[in-house]
Amino acid sequence: MTSAAALLSGQTPLAVRMRPVSLDEVAGQKHLLRAGSPIVALADPAATSPGAVSIILWGPPGTGKTTLAQAIARSSGRRFVELSAITAGVKDVREVMQEAITQRDLYGQTTILFLDEIHRFTKAQQDALLPGVENGWVLLIAATTENPSFSVISPLMSRSLLLTLQPLTDDDVGLLVDRAVTDARGLNGAVTLADDARAALIRLASGDARRALTGLEAAAAVALSKGQEGTVPAATADDVAQAVDKALLRYDRQGDEHYDVISAFIKSIRGSDPDAALHYLARMIEAGEDPRFIARRLVISASEDVGLADPQALSIAVAAADAVAFIGMPEGRIPLAEATVYLATTAKSNAAYVGIDQAIADIRSGGFGRVPLHLRDAHYPGAKRLGHGRGYVYPHDSEFGILPQQYLPDELSGKRYYEPKNLGAERDISARLERIRRILDGR
Repeated sequence: MTSAAALLSGQTPLAVRMRPVSLDEVAGQKHLLRAGSPIVALADPAATSPGAVSIILWGPPGTGKTTLAQAIARSSGRRFVELSAITAGVKDVREVMQEAITQRDLYGQTTILFLDEIHRFTKAQQDALLPGVENGWVLLIAATTENPSFSVISPLMSRSLLLTLQPLTDDDVGLLVDRAVTDARGLNGAVTLADDARAALIRLASGDARRALTGLEAAAAVALSKGQEGTVPAATADDVAQAVDKALLRYDRQGDEHYDVISAFIKSIRGSDPDAALHYLARMIEAGEDPRFIARRLVISASEDVGLADPQALSIAVAAADAVAFIGMPEGRIPLAEATVYLATTAKSNAAYVGIDQAIADIRSGGFGRVPLHLRDAHYPGAKRLGHGRGYVYPHDSEFGILPQQYLPDELSGKRYYEPKNLGAERDISARLERIRRILDGR
């Protein structure tokens, strides 16, 4: 079968065929591949190589986690076992551990266990890994796209080294694309790649090698389907554009970027930049983020960052959350965008948020006292004999609904928790509150 025919026949995906066979072929991640690094030590054929320890590889999709594991396996000569947390269970893990002990005791052979998608393992399933890692029965290479601080149990984290992978640079992706076009494992010269097509693939990849190679494979198929028999067609930017929708659908968007993007989203709203906020909102929507999660964050932002500078903000955020639940997606993007722009452009104050946190901090540190007698409940039998309610003045008996009276415990008298800002609606609140406090203090 020719390379062109093979490309169109649905054989093993290009991204899989082009996996490096050694660490020397790995593109990017140079910070992890220096001499003496844990990855280099694991790839050393000497089973007793110093520095060979279990590792957790954390990074976005397409940055080389599986690639590094398989390159280590090919280079080290160690026994290599691969499990996926999507399909494996505790029984599978225990079988691997028992076989690893047998191989070590009978043949002196070290086992590398590569566990992909470790964040999909439950706590109990991760617990099953601990004896093998603790006792050195296996050298674990675990891969995850999600922050291990949230998805990997602490005992396993403490027994492993956490190595963080970075998105590939444009030069790294370009190197992989060029190699795939000419390498016998890849397209083997069945097509050439126009400069504008190469640039488009690199741009669309956004540092993800798998996405770039998937896009290349799809674009090459388009070019070959239009080419003349006996000629080598050139894949163009138009071919990439025609193929890219199908290519991107094969890309798994679930990953740790969830935490970074939602952080940038909220900080853009807080910083009053609606354009940046809409950008991050669009990224979450396109990545398949749960719209209810986005809506909840908008409600929190309306309370924490806008507060009483614009009391309507909370109503708009809650209404957006209700609208998303009612109409669903994709139309739900519209009320989410409306609330996002409103929160980003309105006046902001965190005074209520700061106030409640200061009050809670005082309570936790013992800064509280008895409720003043005149404020205590006087309705139950015997309460009045104890002095409860004595001296309480009813605010509605006054013309303005406010009378001089102490409400805080004696120990906190005069304490100020809420200090409104001179912004938005809080400007009016501030002026009114100053008058209220003068009355309450009897001034």
